[in-house]
Amino acid sequence: MTRYPLFAREGWPFIAGSLAIAIAITYAWGWLWASPWWLIAVFCIQFFRDPTRHVDAGPNDIVCPADGKVIFVGKMKDPYLDREVNKISVFMNVFNVHSNKSPVNGVIKKRWYRPGSFINAAFDKAAEENEQNALWITTDYGLDITCVQIAGLVARRILCYVDEGDTLQAGQRYGFIRFGSRVDLYLPDGTEIKASIGDTVKSGLDILAVLPEKAASTD
Repeated sequence: MTRYPLFAREGWPFIAGSLAIAIAITYAWGWLWASPWWLIAVFCIQFFRDPTRHVDAGPNDIVCPADGKVIFVGKMKDPYLDREVNKISVFMNVFNVHSNKSPVNGVIKKRWYRPGSFINAAFDKAAEENEQNALWITTDYGLDITCVQIAGLVARRILCYVDEGDTLQAGQRYGFIRFGSRVDLYLPDGTEIKASIGDTVKSGLDILAVLPEKAASTD
């Protein structure tokens, strides 16, 4: 099990900066003037927390890639691989853990990055118009899934630390989105969906779906 710092490295400048300002203002002018900065520091500490989680998943399980709430489950066209699939969307608000985890064991076949708008990630059109980073992952059993990080209303930075050719393990930390966002999963036909709209889920812990046993034969 891979361990990470209790607070994500992506947040260290924000945490250190807000604490430094809060301490300085407290020392110079007192708690009253410093209180807004102490609130900002507390917010940054809770936002950038990154707890270590033990992944207990089978070879065909789809591990939840993000903390948050399931806001969509259903049939949809995968805009990256141009196919009809099962889609699951998880929305992260500013109080959720924002590190993103790989949903499966597999190899990254392609990565796409697309700049865009910053519409509320809970809206359907966010998947079409917002900044996003997508990974095409082929599992150990030859099944293709697409995992898409989508920026939100407040989010202004999608971070992805993997690229084409890299191998991922289910539950492996591969990215981070700052300040509210969502992750979409596009899963092949025959996938057994476990998640339901409204479910509160945690990355690296909950199982959202189970892939078919074998990839469809190809000519």
